[in-house]
Amino acid sequence: MKTQTEPLTAAEMGKLWASYLGNSMGKLVLSYYLKNVEDVEIKKVLETGLAMSQSYVNTINSIFTQADFPIPIAFTDEDVDLDAPRLFYDEFYLHYLQYLGKAGMSIYSVAIPLVTRNNIRDFFVKCLHETSRLMMDVNDILKSKGRLMNAPIVTSPTKVDFIKKQSFLNGFFGEIRTLHGLEVAHLYGNINNDVTSKALIIGFRQVARNEKVKKYLERGERINEKHIQMLSDKLTEDNIPAPSLIDHLVTPSVTPVFSDKLMIFHKIDMFSMKIREYANGLSLNGRRDLGALYAKCQLDVSLYVEDGANIMIEQGWMEQPPEVVNRVDLIHKNENNTQE
Repeated sequence: MKTQTEPLTAAEMGKLWASYLGNSMGKLVLSYYLKNVEDVEIKKVLETGLAMSQSYVNTINSIFTQADFPIPIAFTDEDVDLDAPRLFYDEFYLHYLQYLGKAGMSIYSVAIPLVTRNNIRDFFVKCLHETSRLMMDVNDILKSKGRLMNAPIVTSPTKVDFIKKQSFLNGFFGEIRTLHGLEVAHLYGNINNDVTSKALIIGFRQVARNEKVKKYLERGERINEKHIQMLSDKLTEDNIPAPSLIDHLVTPSVTPVFSDKLMIFHKIDMFSMKIREYANGLSLNGRRDLGALYAKCQLDVSLYVEDGANIMIEQGWMEQPPEVVNRVDLIHKNENNTQE
């Protein structure tokens, strides 16, 4: 049986490290939201989300300490001004928590089959369960307030049938079928991600300080707008309404709230999640035009994430993830020492 003193595997290091950075950022953002919230129901789920992020950071800190693994710097109180005026209205917090839940679940669910130590596996199972519960609570509140942007109800089939023609795969030429349920679901999910991302970027742009950061955020907003339009057009072609924008949930405040470091990291994290979400949509779609669309979106987002990483590196903000030993460097170092 494996014990808790067993060295961490590469998968355990990587997933714990990523979870630590994400939750370190999340707890600061949610702490700020809690200083600027009025709705009692929304305040409750924000408190739950904050408690979860704080608990996860503490647990990972303990695991790293036991394993003699250096604790990441991640984000500190210097990366947020909790006394800054409100930057978003209450409803935005619910849409943001939807994103935060998706981002967390994508890490936790992938980690579970990869980790081997019992305590770490159980930790990620706990994270996944609690995050799923939070997502359900958030959706329930959105639904009760009439603000849940969910995929629409469509007519159910009258019988089981089988695909008889390869035209099922068409998307550019010839007979093009209407969207099927999975395609609609992922178009909706991806548009919702972009809608939330766009509103968050608008807020970030209003309070950013560094000119390079401002331009980077402006480019991200243009990408969001472009993808929202492209994905929405596919729904409109089949007379299906697309999710609406939530830009109006950003206040006019221009008082700095978050550090430029946090905002750039946040957008890299958010767009990285979109790469995974676009890949999910691509894997479950059957039309060539949708496949090409998701591939284009992935390319846009991948280049944006890379450029954001370059800014982080230039500014000295990017912490290095745990790496395996570079044997070539060791050999060269040994050769140099021998020659000396």
